[in-house]
Amino acid sequence: MGHPRGLVTLFFTEMWERFSFYGMRALLVIYLTQHFLFSDNKAQGLYGAYAALVYLIPVIGGVIADRFLGARKAVTIGALFLVLGHFGMAFEGRGSVQELTYNGGVYDVVADGRGDDRKLNLITGDAEFPVTFSAEGMTVTGAGERLPAFIPSAGYKLSVRPDVAQIGPISVPFEQILYLSLAFIIVGVGFLKANISTTVGSLYAPGDPRRDGGFTIFYMGINLGAFLATLACGYLGQTYGWKYGFGLAGVGMLFGLIQYLMGQKHLHGKADPPKPIGAMTEGLFWIGGLLAVIPAWMLVQQTVMMEHALPILVPALFIGVFAYVVIAFKGVERGKMIAALAMIMFSVIFWMLFEQAGSSLSLFAERSTDLTVVPGVVMTAAQTQSFNAGFIVLLAIPFSMMWVWLAKKKLEPSTPVKFALALLQVGLGFFVLVAGAQFAGPDFKVPLIFLALLYLLHTTGELFLSPVGLSMITKLSAARVVGLMMGVWFLSSSLAHILAAIIAQRTSQDTVAGQVVDPAGQLQSYVTVFTQVGIAGLVAGVILLALSPFIKKWMADVH
Repeated sequence: MGHPRGLVTLFFTEMWERFSFYGMRALLVIYLTQHFLFSDNKAQGLYGAYAALVYLIPVIGGVIADRFLGARKAVTIGALFLVLGHFGMAFEGRGSVQELTYNGGVYDVVADGRGDDRKLNLITGDAEFPVTFSAEGMTVTGAGERLPAFIPSAGYKLSVRPDVAQIGPISVPFEQILYLSLAFIIVGVGFLKANISTTVGSLYAPGDPRRDGGFTIFYMGINLGAFLATLACGYLGQTYGWKYGFGLAGVGMLFGLIQYLMGQKHLHGKADPPKPIGAMTEGLFWIGGLLAVIPAWMLVQQTVMMEHALPILVPALFIGVFAYVVIAFKGVERGKMIAALAMIMFSVIFWMLFEQAGSSLSLFAERSTDLTVVPGVVMTAAQTQSFNAGFIVLLAIPFSMMWVWLAKKKLEPSTPVKFALALLQVGLGFFVLVAGAQFAGPDFKVPLIFLALLYLLHTTGELFLSPVGLSMITKLSAARVVGLMMGVWFLSSSLAHILAAIIAQRTSQDTVAGQVVDPAGQLQSYVTVFTQVGIAGLVAGVILLALSPFIKKWMADVH
C-alpha cells in the first residue's frame, strides 16, 4: 500500500537533520576536551546543559507552530538555524593552549597527532621536547640541562590559555563562537523537532491503516541519518580535523533544508498555519527566533546553575501535577494519569543511564577502549556512537514484528513490564563494560567487543521503551491535559540529560592538553561509576516489575 509523497520529503528532511545532530554529538565531548582543553567536568557539564535545552525548547516550538506559524514554516526556520549552528561549529579557530609553570618559567605543552598517535611536546623557546605525564609527575626527554628529566607533580602548575579571534578592534574568545553555534542549534531543534513529527501524522486521515507504517519508515530515517553521520563525521573529525567533521554535519543539514523547500508542495497544505499569517507576522517570528538565541547562548554556559535548578524545578512541577491529578480527577481517569506519571518517573532513570552515550561513554571509547575492529582496521572513538543507530536499523522492524506476533498470541508484555525490562537491559549493559575491564591490556584499554555489547543491550532496551513512550502519554492522559502531560514528558527528558551529566562528571580525571594523566585511574573510575549506575538500573527495573501489576490496574483498558 503506497504512502503519501510528502512522507519522502519528511523522511529525508529528518534523516539529514539527525545526520547533522548526531554527527556533531559524536564529536562534541572529545572536541571540547582536546581542542578547547576543557576539563572532563566542564565538558560533560556543557554537553548535559546543551542536551537538556535541546529537549526543553521543543515544548515552546510546538506551541508556536500549533497556534501561529504552522509546522511547515516552523520546520523551515528550525532547519536554517541548524545550518547556521553547524557551520558555526566548523569554524573551530585555534585551540586553547596548555601552559605549564615551573621554577618561574612558563612553557607551552602542545599535542601532536590524533587518537593513539597523540604525543605531547614541551616548548622551551626555540626547542621542543617530548613529555609524558603520570599521576606522579612529568617526564621530559632530551632537555639536557634546561629541565630535569623528571619533575614531581607538586613542582609545576598547569593552566589553560584560551585563544581569541580578532574581529576588528574586538577580541572574541573562540569558546564564545562555540557557545553561539550551540545556541543556534538549540533554537533550531526547538522549531523543528516536535513539528516535523506532527507533520508526519497530519499526512494520514484518522484510522488510516498506513499510519503506523508511515511512522516506522520515518523512524528508520532518523536512525539511518544517525548511523551514517557517526561513521562519516566521526571519521573525518578525528582523522583530518574537527572542522571537517562539523562541516560535514552542516552540509547534511543544508541538504535537508534544500530538499524540504523543494518537496513542500507534496505536503498539500497539511502543515500550514491554522490561520493565514502575513509576511510581517512571519517576520516577527524570525526575529523572535534570533532573539531566542541570546538566552540559549547564556543558559548553555550556565552548566552549574542548570545542574542545580532542573533537579529541583522538574520534580517540583511533577509533584504539582501529581497533586492536581489527585484533586481534579476521579476514578479511572485518575488511575490512568497516575500510571502515566509513574512511568514518566521511571523513564527519567532509563534516559539518565542511556544518555551516558554522549558523554562518559564517548570519553570511555577515546581513553579506555582498544578501538581495533580487526587487525589493521581501527575505528575512531566518535564512530563507536554508530553502534546504537546501527543496531536500531537492524532490529527495529524485527522488534515491531515480534510485538505483533506476541499480541496475536496474547503474550505481549504490558507497557509497565516493557519499561521494567528496558531498565534491566540498560543496567546490564554497564555490567558488560565492568566485566570487560578484567580483559584490559597493559595500556588499560578494554576490547571493543564489550563496548559494542553494551550498545546492543542499550539499543534493545530503547526498543522496549522509546516507541511506546509518547503513545502511552496520549492514551493515558485525559483529553483536556494531553498538552500538559506532553510537556511533563519533555521536561523529564531534559532532567534526565542533566542528571546524566552529573553522573558522567563522577568519571572525571585530570588531563594535560586533552590527554588523560592516569590511564589506570581513569579505567578504575569508570568501573566504579558504571557498577553504581548498573546497580541503579537493575534495582529500578526490579521495582517497576514488582509495581507493574498495580500500574496495569490503574491503566484500565490501556495495554
